Amino acid sequence: MGKKFPALLPEHEAFIKKQHMFFVGSAPLKADGHVNLSPKGHDVFRILSPTEVAYLDLTGSGNETSAHVEENGRITFMFCAFEGPPMIMRLYGTGRVVLPGTPEWEERIPHFELLPGARQLFVADIHTVQTSCGFAVPFLSYTGERETLKRWAVQKGEDGIRDYHRERNTLTLDGDMTPLGRRLSEAD
Repeated sequence: MGKKFPALLPEHEAFIKKQHMFFVGSAPLKADGHVNLSPKGHDVFRILSPTEVAYLDLTGSGNETSAHVEENGRITFMFCAFEGPPMIMRLYGTGRVVLPGTPEWEERIPHFELLPGARQLFVADIHTVQTSCGFAVPFLSYTGERETLKRWAVQKGEDGIRDYHRERNTLTLDGDMTPLGRRLSEAD
């Protein structure tokens, strides 16, 4: 078992800022529900305080995390050192979904570059930071971000993205409504 901390220390923040990707984990409460683990790239993660973080979520083929977080708040972030000294860092917290157009979105979005296809923000209060060795994580060299998702979102345009959200981002694999799906159904 690794070391545990109640909040991010300056060295934890420095480690996170060096990483080019992170993973987000969430799960519904029902025993037969799907656990979700998503890789995230681009410069979308922000440390707001030693116990509060957020990330700008871009449109993707699923929207599991939003429904899970709305249901139970549980969210985990994982960072791995693929370059330099080995380390894995997990941030365990209670999150919430922040949709565009809400007062909290307006308050939080200045912390981010607004990327094409931005879908929602996740803001999380961190209650445990855990570090572990990462000795088995391979070395991987960062050569750049994939621009495919950004190009896809620009090509779709706002109306196309909204249609895609309706088609692919309203329900989870388990059939649970997402916050974005609820908003879209209320708008119809």
